[in-house]
Amino acid sequence: MYNYIDKHLASVLLYQQSNVWFVYRMNIISFMATLTITIICVFTKGIVSMASAGLAISSLNRVCSILPFLMKRKADIMSRLTSVERIIEYAFEVESEAALETPYCTKPLLLNNWPSKGGIELMGVTLKYRPDLPPVLHGITASIKPAHKIGIVGRTGAGKSSLMCALLRLCELDSGKILVDGVDISTLALHTLRSNLSVIPQDPVLFQGTLRYNLDPFGEYTDLAVWEALEQAHLRDVVSCQDNGLMSKVEAAGKNFSVGERQLICLARALLRSSKILMLDEATASVDQETDRVIQATIRQAFNTSTVLTIAHRLNTVAIYDKIMVLEAGQIVEFGSPVKLMQRQTSVFREMMEAMGVKSVDQLKALRI
Repeated sequence: MYNYIDKHLASVLLYQQSNVWFVYRMNIISFMATLTITIICVFTKGIVSMASAGLAISSLNRVCSILPFLMKRKADIMSRLTSVERIIEYAFEVESEAALETPYCTKPLLLNNWPSKGGIELMGVTLKYRPDLPPVLHGITASIKPAHKIGIVGRTGAGKSSLMCALLRLCELDSGKILVDGVDISTLALHTLRSNLSVIPQDPVLFQGTLRYNLDPFGEYTDLAVWEALEQAHLRDVVSCQDNGLMSKVEAAGKNFSVGERQLICLARALLRSSKILMLDEATASVDQETDRVIQATIRQAFNTSTVLTIAHRLNTVAIYDKIMVLEAGQIVEFGSPVKLMQRQTSVFREMMEAMGVKSVDQLKALRI
């Protein structure tokens, strides 16, 4: 709270000092203009009458006194109109998401335990961020079996994160559909869809409050379940050392925790939910090797019956996955087991692995985190 007050006061102080600076500069300009007119009148006293000189100086003084007022009012109006512009933009120009909740469900018995397996079907998925922009995903079709571990790799801009956006319906599909356990996700309320999927992002998201609130914001789980999740995430000792335990304070954006600890807290949050589908968006790209090893080992053990989709920054994290999906320019160029892709001489995945020094299937199998 105090941090926001400090930022507000800093902006107010800057605004006030800007006004002082403006008035000071306008006074200097007025003085220089008046001095110039006075000197001209003195040196042209035979040409310009005293009445004309007095009128010129008097009129200039009035203009110089009114001009700063007009300039300040213009600046104030432009500043306030920015708020109006933002209100219009967010009220009328930004498209709303689909409903978080629906008044009724057409498949209530099915959705009570959905998803129960974690199978995913991508059927001609095409995605645009805006209607006037080119597609970022082009007709992607793939079948992901329940409990399979899928590594998604590709160069920057290949469409890896866009695929995650499509699964979470952060953007609606331009064409095609996605089925999860046979249910078209476009027919679900957003809350139903997103509450049944777990995501560990590249940048850990923590909110100001308590540690327990960040792990279980809706109070759905017991303290025992929360402690078990922390144990699995190798955070029990860290939290136990805190004076308030689960009620320990978390600063805005989790600044009082290291990057690795924040990522492990996000992992504990996913462990607590035990979702059948877990998505990792380069979750270990910004952490050290040891934390990376802990996260990958925990995922293999705790999510062995869940479907895991991992956008990989370090290819060795997905080298032992069931399948690798290689994306390029929004299309799937390869989709198969790591061993089979390594055996293919023209494989893009093989080329990526060779770039990091892995040149044979035996070396690939030897990779462990």
